[in-house]
Amino acid sequence: MALIDLGTTDSATRFTLAVTPTLSVGPPDQQFLFGGAGLGSAIAALEAATGRPTVWATAQYLSFARPPAVLDLDVVVPVSGRHSSQARVTGHVGATEIFTVNAALGSRPGTLAMQWAAMPAVPPPADCPPMVYDWVRRDDDLNANFEQRIARGRYGPARRSGGPSVDGESAMWVRRTDGGPVDRITLALMADFVPSGIGHATGAAMGGNSLDNTIRFVGLAPTEWVLCDTVIEGMANGFAHGRMRLFAESGALLATASQSMIVRTHVPPAA
Repeated sequence: MALIDLGTTDSATRFTLAVTPTLSVGPPDQQFLFGGAGLGSAIAALEAATGRPTVWATAQYLSFARPPAVLDLDVVVPVSGRHSSQARVTGHVGATEIFTVNAALGSRPGTLAMQWAAMPAVPPPADCPPMVYDWVRRDDDLNANFEQRIARGRYGPARRSGGPSVDGESAMWVRRTDGGPVDRITLALMADFVPSGIGHATGAAMGGNSLDNTIRFVGLAPTEWVLCDTVIEGMANGFAHGRMRLFAESGALLATASQSMIVRTHVPPAA
């Protein structure tokens, strides 16, 4: 089952996405399309239009798309060479632009595959406690697509003990609840969990709205769980900046990501 189900049109470079609660986050009465779902849908559209795998993609989020809107995704490929393409996607609802994604796609044969990044030493998923949400959400929102287990750091109510983190680093194991594969679309959605590290870093019930999201794919590897190793590097003037490394259970580096965020205080769920 695909996490992102694009609709096709008469044009080979235009696609559609139904904005549903399962692709959205936010308070039950003010849901909006999850930034990672926007990036994931753009990657799916780019790969369908070019027939090439994504190397990197960066999204700038401009406005909100709310259920039950239908998003149009228009692909433009200014450059297409022997092994790589440079392309962009505009996602819009009517005349309102929701996001813009720029990307490079392709694969060069006969090149080396090496890794220097090391996965941090953390307990396996079975030995890690489940994520506890401390904000108001629908049970069928985007987070319902994933099981999240805390490998390092403080999430949920535990984040409010001990004050700010000394290093801003946290990590959680994430897997799809439908048992689907870990592909580039799935990684794009997982990469947008960077804002969840804000609460760990500050020691408060806080998160953020993504202003942008850049993901760089290293390579896919068979895995059920993905370790999302997150660092919040700094925050000031109401904005935070963070990065993530995504590892397979084997320790293979799958992707790296980074983004800037508007810092928000979470509204706790009703008792």
